[in-house]
Amino acid sequence: MKNFRIQFGGKITSELKAQYKQSKNWKNGKFQNLEQTEIVGSPIKIARIIYRQLTQNVEKEPAQPLPISPFDQSSFLAPSEKTKFIWYGHSVVLMRMKGKTLLIDPMLGNDTTPIAPIANKRFSENTLSLIDDFPEIDLVLLTHDHYDHLDYDSIQKLKHKTKKYFVALGVKRHLVRWGVSPDLITEFDWWEDKKLEDINITFTPTRHFSGRGLTDRTKSFWGGWVFKTENENIWFSGDGGYGAHFKEIGKRLGPFDFGFMECGQYNDDWRPIHLFPDEAIQAALDARVKKAMPVHWAGFSLSYQHSWFEPADEFIKFAEAKKMEIVIPPLGKQFDRTSNGFEKWWLL
Repeated sequence: MKNFRIQFGGKITSELKAQYKQSKNWKNGKFQNLEQTEIVGSPIKIARIIYRQLTQNVEKEPAQPLPISPFDQSSFLAPSEKTKFIWYGHSVVLMRMKGKTLLIDPMLGNDTTPIAPIANKRFSENTLSLIDDFPEIDLVLLTHDHYDHLDYDSIQKLKHKTKKYFVALGVKRHLVRWGVSPDLITEFDWWEDKKLEDINITFTPTRHFSGRGLTDRTKSFWGGWVFKTENENIWFSGDGGYGAHFKEIGKRLGPFDFGFMECGQYNDDWRPIHLFPDEAIQAALDARVKKAMPVHWAGFSLSYQHSWFEPADEFIKFAEAKKMEIVIPPLGKQFDRTSNGFEKWWLL
């Protein structure tokens, strides 16, 4: 029972509410999107989504567990002028940038529904053990507090080898509840930026929501991350539906050499808060991304509407139509912003 309760993370205190109220994005007792956004919330809608998830006849998961290439620490840590990336499915991205190791949304656990009676298992096996092979992490970054992005078991393994955390405003309370020192955590409102030595990091808007339980919906923030150095500009879009903020991100912080675009776990009920593949490509164009990659897929089945591999196939189709450069590397394979093309490894 204790482990069940701890999954919810930290509680909101009156002191924390007073802090959140200082944000211009906190209104009427919660964080707000930049434009009107319907968040699925009524019991009828939730029941319908669950029913469709259980009954829709789509290929929700691969026939065999998805393999992950072994981590090559010597290659990853070797000096390079270009940032190195490794994608581990869903939204987990390991980066080596300017001699620093960064890890985004490190949900490497096996189940996105640890508080539910029915498990939602990962497509790959033994992913928590990947953390054992990782080098010391200079910075963990968290876009928001949903279970498919912020995982208790992953944080427990990471907190002994992580120097700092940059997180969305309101997420700090969860990490502190789970034993991370508050002195290591910096919270961000939209457009706020901090330096990690030679890397300037900015928290960017998305159109989404947050919450880990019944009482904390939209009580922490959500967003994406920009990583800028003297010779590279990288953007991680974060979860969220299509909106005018993409052009604003491109205007303020673009153009981007590379963009990780949310593209997966979409359905008609969630259109305001997740990107469909055509919207992911358009969002990349709006933000002035030179080369894009779809994330938020190949980890879990969270949508009733599409097969596990459809996000990649559709991303390719719309990218070709818009003449957008893309790359879709296999899980665990190291790549950089100049890596070209893709193999349809999900069909092999």
